[in-house]
Amino acid sequence: MASFPRFIGMVHLPALPGTPRNTMSIGEIEQAALADASALALGGAEALIVENFGDAPFRASRVDSHTVAAMTRIALRIREVADVEIGINVLRNDSHAALGIAQAVGASFIRVNILAGTMATDQGLITGEADTLMRLRKLLDATDVRVYADVLVKHAAPVGSTSMTDAVEDAVLRGLADAVIVSGSATGKSASLEDLREAVDAAGRVPVYIGSGATTASIEHFVPPAYGAIAGTSLKRNGDVAAPVDTERVRAFADAMRATTGSG
Repeated sequence: MASFPRFIGMVHLPALPGTPRNTMSIGEIEQAALADASALALGGAEALIVENFGDAPFRASRVDSHTVAAMTRIALRIREVADVEIGINVLRNDSHAALGIAQAVGASFIRVNILAGTMATDQGLITGEADTLMRLRKLLDATDVRVYADVLVKHAAPVGSTSMTDAVEDAVLRGLADAVIVSGSATGKSASLEDLREAVDAAGRVPVYIGSGATTASIEHFVPPAYGAIAGTSLKRNGDVAAPVDTERVRAFADAMRATTGSG
């Protein structure tokens, strides 16, 4: 697992052109994203995920072509200024667009909210598309782009009775996920330590990340057992998800991660 980043920060994009809450030009959005990406890299994040966080209400699956174009432009610019690994997440669950963007900009991985199974969400029922995603990855010769899969993802509930163990095994053994993400019930809410431990046991050699709610104060309780953490809200100024990334908060989180993992 040495080649996987331990600390991944989120670049939450403001509402993109064509979405209901958009108030900024693509140039203004790009500048805000570059500032956040630079703050994350400067503070010690080993990787970051570019995500269309401001686009709610989200599409259940395929997003518009102008969304793909905007995210590609921004991710490409981020790669120029931030010397860290880049990941792509196209909300709510457009894994195909995420993979296309990742290959175009040279990103290392994508995040997929629902890779396997069916979840009831505020966008309706969403069913994972591991079959078509993995075939597309092969077709595009993009097998070096890793797939980080959420299991029992936040803002959703499984259809039917599904344990954490079953969800992880389906994502890894049947969905071919390269890494697993365990989150709380909503953005900024902490994952259950019980769920995390169960996921680690089920994932075997596949790395497991805590995907929400991790803070500088709490990270020592989650890593280990988790391999690493994805942080967003706690890295923002005053812990406000809508605020810019605070470099000092990133630096403190990075220091806490190094202390708990024993890394240099």
